[in-house]
Amino acid sequence: MSKIIRTEPNAILSKVVEYHGFLFTQGFVARDLKGDVSAQTRDILEQIDEALELHGTDKTRLLQAQIWLKDIADRDALNVLWSAWLPKDGAPARACVQATMASPDVLVEIMLICTK
Repeated sequence: MSKIIRTEPNAILSKVVEYHGFLFTQGFVARDLKGDVSAQTRDILEQIDEALELHGTDKTRLLQAQIWLKDIADRDALNVLWSAWLPKDGAPARACVQATMASPDVLVEIMLICTK
């Protein structure tokens, strides 16, 4: 039986859960919520790069992304950064929806499934 590895678990979530060579991430939000959607997205993508590197993989191994936006009108701004960040010919399956966020200052949240 494969071991389940939980990174930085707390009472309600783990930052990353690894199982059978798959990584399931938390929903990443920006560390500084004062910026616009572009600033928040840049910060989230940096956090994702750091988390994937910590687990011995990178964005070329992305399988699926789930993205929540406070305002769907911000999708174009998000997509500019998202497409520049992704490897060429490496886009994962993706959902992008408008949602009521847990905090009013959160403009974007990104959750991923990746393989090692």
